[in-house]
Amino acid sequence: MNTILAKLKDPGKAALVAGLVGLALGLLWAWVIQPVEFVDATPVYLRADLQEDYLRMTIDSFAVNGDLGLALQRWDNLGAAAVQHLQTIEMNPGAQDPAMILAFKQLVEANRSLEAPAAADEGGGKSKTWLLLGLVVGIIAVIGVGYFGIRLLRPSISKSSKRTAAQIAAERSKNVEVVDYEAAGQTPPMSQFVTTYVFGDNLFDDSFSVEAANGEFLGECGVGISETIGVGMEDKHVAAFEVWLFDKNDIQTVTKVVMSEHLFNDEAARQRLAEKGEPVLAAPKKQITLETATLRIVATIVEMGYGQGALPPNSYFEHMTVELAVWKTGDPPAAQVLS
Repeated sequence: MNTILAKLKDPGKAALVAGLVGLALGLLWAWVIQPVEFVDATPVYLRADLQEDYLRMTIDSFAVNGDLGLALQRWDNLGAAAVQHLQTIEMNPGAQDPAMILAFKQLVEANRSLEAPAAADEGGGKSKTWLLLGLVVGIIAVIGVGYFGIRLLRPSISKSSKRTAAQIAAERSKNVEVVDYEAAGQTPPMSQFVTTYVFGDNLFDDSFSVEAANGEFLGECGVGISETIGVGMEDKHVAAFEVWLFDKNDIQTVTKVVMSEHLFNDEAARQRLAEKGEPVLAAPKKQITLETATLRIVATIVEMGYGQGALPPNSYFEHMTVELAVWKTGDPPAAQVLS
């Protein structure tokens, strides 16, 4: 029972169950509890060929019993279609006596003037009324189901329309103005990349391909999550990032670990993470250099901020934006150009 209730907390599943239950109840009501019943239905509901047969039998009956009232009542039962069927019978009498058909026509002309009878109109009017009523009820039912469906699905729609941490991070990266090394009198880098982490992006791991001007692949660089703190939490509380550089010509990856203030001051944690790479204390505008045989990058912490909560102060990052500028090892070193 608890499992079923848990599944119904999903708006989509709840809407599906509600629709199926409503359909089942509707069929039960329409076919069992209060089914549609035709009582004293007139021939107006018959097919055209059967209506013609009905009129032929009416003419034969009148020829036998001569009952004027009954003949006119049966004529009225056919409604407006009676005139057309009488014309068809006149043109194709078949086995019937043409004189009797003519006599029946004259009878009708004398009493009805071959106009659509009022009784048929009344029956048709009732039918149209019930049809209109059914249409109105159907429209109301559709609107009701749609309204409650939207109400049930609104939380999931709102949730899906909310931007993810990765989307927010990508937008921030686009708005970052990269360091202008050339304006500072430095050799411009071959490539410059920007990556941003925002709390909630639990799969953060950005990498970039380093290529020469002619398109030759030289290596890769990137930033990813290295260490988290806290347990039993929905989102990772990142306390350290790995900044790395791979050089295909050197066949090695150089890594430095950018740590939060709390983690950096933890001697045991700092020594443990030193196995991954040189520990570095994170700070705004800080520049970190990594170098291999043929490549060198300067990772600049453009901006950063710590999260607030139950964990120790300055222990995990709320956000961090890092710019990676890449040179060949032989190029002049880049000076600290940020203030």
